Amino acid sequence: MLGSLRDQYQRVMMPVGRALARTGITPNMITGLTVLVALVSAWYFAQGDLLLGLLFMVLTVVMDMFDGAVARAAGLVSKFGATFDHTLDRYAEFLFMLGLMIGPIGAVTIPWWTAGETFIPWFWGFFTLFGMIMASFIRAKAESVGGMESCAAGIAERQEKLILQFAGILLLLIPSTNIWESLLSPIPALLDFFTMLDITNILTLCIVIIGILSHITVAQRLAYARKMILASEQGESSDV
Repeated sequence: MLGSLRDQYQRVMMPVGRALARTGITPNMITGLTVLVALVSAWYFAQGDLLLGLLFMVLTVVMDMFDGAVARAAGLVSKFGATFDHTLDRYAEFLFMLGLMIGPIGAVTIPWWTAGETFIPWFWGFFTLFGMIMASFIRAKAESVGGMESCAAGIAERQEKLILQFAGILLLLIPSTNIWESLLSPIPALLDFFTMLDITNILTLCIVIIGILSHITVAQRLAYARKMILASEQGESSDV
């Protein structure tokens, strides 16, 4: 949905891209640095520091916008650059989720898997991470193997998922009480149900929503790819 605004933000980022291009930095250098910043973000999440983790996570997203802006401003847009960028984006997503699944581990807790409750339960972290990766995978396969120009269909793209992650982290970070449990406490049966599912804080709820949206997007992209590829094949057969 928010992907439709891509042209607008690319125009806004063009002056920044020109300024960075004059420094001699290349898009691939920025892309590589982005993963290092994502690693710092994951480390802070793992240490239980949501605020610093979030700040470095936002910096990662901003830097990801910079590499494309530099590529367009300097005329360095390439197929390999796009492939490199998309690949490292997936690594960044993995690092964010891994940090949240590990933290808070505490500074001296050894081994970390005995630390007790984490920001996100492992099951929901992997459920969501796999959905996010598969949404990207089906798009890549439809455009490469299926020969489609674009397969960006679906209810949620990367931008929406990031916004939900940011919102969940902020809502978990700001209050001194558990907003999610406070909302459900008037309905004990509902609270027990979500507790049984291990959805015990607002960030986990947001991550679960991201996972559900990601898996729905996979189904939508498969259906869209099937429709477009079959139409293309039928068109080719009628031309013979």
